[in-house]
Amino acid sequence: MTQATAARVDARPPSRILALAEPGRAMGELASFYALRPFMSLLPRGDGHGVLVLPGFMASDYSTGPLRRLLCDLGYDCAGWNLGRNIKVDQARIEAMLGCVDEVYERTGRPISIVGWSLGGVFARELAKLAPEKVRQVISLGSPISDDRNHTNARRLFEYLNGKEPEVMKGDNFKKLAEAPPVPTTSILTRTDGVVHWRGSVQEGDREDCENIEVLASHCGLGVNPAAVYAIADRLAQKEGGWKPFNAPLWARIVFPQRSLH
Repeated sequence: MTQATAARVDARPPSRILALAEPGRAMGELASFYALRPFMSLLPRGDGHGVLVLPGFMASDYSTGPLRRLLCDLGYDCAGWNLGRNIKVDQARIEAMLGCVDEVYERTGRPISIVGWSLGGVFARELAKLAPEKVRQVISLGSPISDDRNHTNARRLFEYLNGKEPEVMKGDNFKKLAEAPPVPTTSILTRTDGVVHWRGSVQEGDREDCENIEVLASHCGLGVNPAAVYAIADRLAQKEGGWKPFNAPLWARIVFPQRSLH
């Protein structure tokens, strides 16, 4: 069975147990983030390029604040989207996000990286398809990048607020979510995700510049999970044009399972 076939067969949301455990697990990850924050200054330093961070469904820039502040401290020109809560998916919102890309790109004078959490990661990939010349790489966190919404527990709420066919899907965009953008792309995922089934976050295909990184985390804690943060810092610190697949150091491999995602 191919990976794509497996994804279609297993198109289901995570278990209710994982979903109910999300708040407590996420709070534990946030506590771990702040406990380890003094040591995060030892993470790979940035080269000053722009990083745009997009929040998940129903979330705002507040949720990405800890990660953005860390990335600024590591030497990046990091920005939130300043568009309120991530609720409505329409053409106006897409144009506003493209404006965010333009703003950071013009301010820094070079291609930017986009980090997107959950639905923010879906947006990050689509923005990179619309403006690939302005995007250096994309990193998604627990994002439902499958073309089947049955992978997520948020499907009903999303469709209630946006309809089964959001406005942006009536054009040519957002029709092939599983297709990676034409830039290096990393999907950070967790098998214990209580919102998006991990299979829905797996990148398919054989492109060398598209990778999946598994961490031990909750969905709501991915943006502050120490292992995920380490992977983000490692990916962002690569030289422009010198992208290589993630290779966890030996001391860290306990938090980066090296399992097959098929």
